[in-house]
Amino acid sequence: MLQQIALPFRSLPSHVEEDQILGEPPAKAVLLAEKKAKAVHARSEGSWILGADTMVVVGERVLGKPIDHEEAHFMLSLLGGKEHEVITGFCLLNPLGEMTHSEAVTTLVKMKRLEEKEINAYVATGEPFGKAGSYAIQGVGAFLVESISGSYTNVVGLPVCALIKSLLATGALKNFPL
Repeated sequence: MLQQIALPFRSLPSHVEEDQILGEPPAKAVLLAEKKAKAVHARSEGSWILGADTMVVVGERVLGKPIDHEEAHFMLSLLGGKEHEVITGFCLLNPLGEMTHSEAVTTLVKMKRLEEKEINAYVATGEPFGKAGSYAIQGVGAFLVESISGSYTNVVGLPVCALIKSLLATGALKNFPL
C-alpha cells in the first residue's frame, strides 16, 4: 500500500508474538501495532516508525491467517453470507521512539453466501494463505465481497486515509502527495 501511494519506506520485521495480547479487538490491534513498532525502534536508524496489525472479526471470533486448507475452508464458511469487521490498529513512533499517534480503524464487510464449490476453488488458488480471514479483497477474493462500509484500503491491510492524516498531524509529513 505504501508503495502504491509513493510513500518511501523500509520494512523491518518485528517478530512480535501475536497470541499473547488480550482485550477487545480494536484495543488488541492497537496494542499489537505498538508492540511491533517498539520492537523495531532500535533498528530504525532515527526514522519514523509505523506499526500496524489487521484482524478479521466475525461475531466474537477473531480470525487470523489460516495454517492449512481446512482452516481456510472453515473461515470462509464462517464468513459466507455474513457481515464481519476488519480492524486495523496502527501507531506512529517519532525518530526518538516516542508514541505520537495510535488508532484503530474498522470497516464492515458483507460477504455473499458461498457455495461449497466456490470455497474449494478459491482455497485452491492459494490466495487465502497469509491473509487474515482467508481472503484478499484486492485479488481473486473480490468476488466474495458483496459490500463494504468504511475504508477499502483498511480491508487490504492499511487505512491509507487515516494514516496520511496522522502523518500530517504529527509532522512526519509536511504535505502529501509528495
